[in-house]
Amino acid sequence: MSDNKQQDASHGAKLVAAWRKWSPRPGGKWMFSHFVGRMAPYTGTMGAEVLELEPGRAIVQLRDRPKVRNHLRSVHAIALANLGELASGLAATAAMPTGVRGIPNRITIDYHRKARGTLTATGTAVMPPVTDETTVEVQALIRNTDNEVVTTVTVQWKLSRA
Repeated sequence: MSDNKQQDASHGAKLVAAWRKWSPRPGGKWMFSHFVGRMAPYTGTMGAEVLELEPGRAIVQLRDRPKVRNHLRSVHAIALANLGELASGLAATAAMPTGVRGIPNRITIDYHRKARGTLTATGTAVMPPVTDETTVEVQALIRNTDNEVVTTVTVQWKLSRA
């Protein structure tokens, strides 16, 4: 296996290992979140914080502030899409089986209500056995401080053997 394929195959394991190393430390969740933002610069502009990460599950939080708002004084639709993609992507990447790589190829977003206040996105992923190219859907539910679902983001991942 080439070095590039080896790096691709172990990306999720490295991500989880980094989380387990840094998250318990003072400022560690912020540091890890900042690292994720550096790896995905557009996503980093949002300033979301990773609260939990384990294979198949990620919880990410976004503070409501002018930078992410629209003209209706609620969190912008694309900021919600970005938050949901981050939570679902972290959950999927952390659950990626060894020797499998994936890439998102479709995103579906359902907006249920205006999003205001601190928002929490929970991404969940169940990865199937991968022998040939296949797809899997990973979902993130975004809730407001009243625990109401404001947005549902579903990301389809194309999976293949590395």
